[in-house]
Amino acid sequence: MRCRNRKYSADGRALLLCAAFLLLCVRGTMLTAQESPAPASPAVALPESPGAVITGGTVSGVITDTDGASIPRAHIVLEDVVTKVSRSVVTDDDGSYSFAAVAPGKYVVRIAARGFSSWKVEDVEVHAGAAVTLKTVELGVEALTSAVDAITIEDLAEQQITAEEHQRILGILPNFFVSYVPHAAPLTKKQKFKLALVVSRDPLTFFTTGVTAGIEQADNDFASYGQEFSGYAKRYASTYADRVDATFLGASVFPSLFHQDPRYFYMGHGRVVKRALYAISTTVICKGDNGKWQPNYSNVLGNLGAAGVSALYYPKDDQHSAQVTIANTFLGIAEGAIGTLFQEFLLKHVTHGVPKQP
Repeated sequence: MRCRNRKYSADGRALLLCAAFLLLCVRGTMLTAQESPAPASPAVALPESPGAVITGGTVSGVITDTDGASIPRAHIVLEDVVTKVSRSVVTDDDGSYSFAAVAPGKYVVRIAARGFSSWKVEDVEVHAGAAVTLKTVELGVEALTSAVDAITIEDLAEQQITAEEHQRILGILPNFFVSYVPHAAPLTKKQKFKLALVVSRDPLTFFTTGVTAGIEQADNDFASYGQEFSGYAKRYASTYADRVDATFLGASVFPSLFHQDPRYFYMGHGRVVKRALYAISTTVICKGDNGKWQPNYSNVLGNLGAAGVSALYYPKDDQHSAQVTIANTFLGIAEGAIGTLFQEFLLKHVTHGVPKQP
């Protein structure tokens, strides 16, 4: 019995040693697994997007028309000069736009709006974290050149002179040859004759002509016309002819020949002396159909021509020599200078129907 017990004791110790060895092997394997790094997974490159650049800047600005009114829904494109990659936004109701997270570099900004000429801003440099605010861009119709655009300019001029035909001093006297619109569209030859015709056949023109003829008859001017109704009728016809001659020659015939605008363009701002000199100068300087200022041949020749034509219907005893005719021409220019001073400083405030500016 004693030997059997010893045998089982040896076997138990052997089993214990085997178990301990197995535990040590398992633990060593686990430690090796923990110390060995996991196999690296292959790197996946994520696509870059222009809006995901953390170090980018911003580009913003405002779009208006030439009168300063904002242009909503204008299409703005920001294009990278090097990569030619572009982004686009649309202006809001205030005409504002903004590009966020713009990568550093050099860009071109292209602007397009329906009814306006396109625009381009070059060499826009963006630096990391910088905010670039572009100067306000004013879109207008001056740069339009296609046939359709030319029709658009003519239609715009038609709208403007139609509004001018409602301008009346104290709501009564015509004040049609004055433009209160900045950058008014040039008139066609047809529109110049139309405006002269509207003034010549206005009821107030006939009324004031009658008043002038009545004063002449009361003073017995042009005595050879006589008195009674026949004398008044002759004075009325001569006075009305003077007005028609001056209006058509100075506001339509010569302006059409020399491509000049017969209207007075109201300044309305600046120092008093500057405005006064501008008003007086318009009797000898005018705006051409090309928008540039030039000598006012139309006004000078219009006054001279009207004085010459009057010799055809005034009595011979009341006709003047050429010297007197020229003197009257310069007198007419001087009277025109006084009239433009009134236009610049007074008449707008008492003229009804002046278009409201935006």
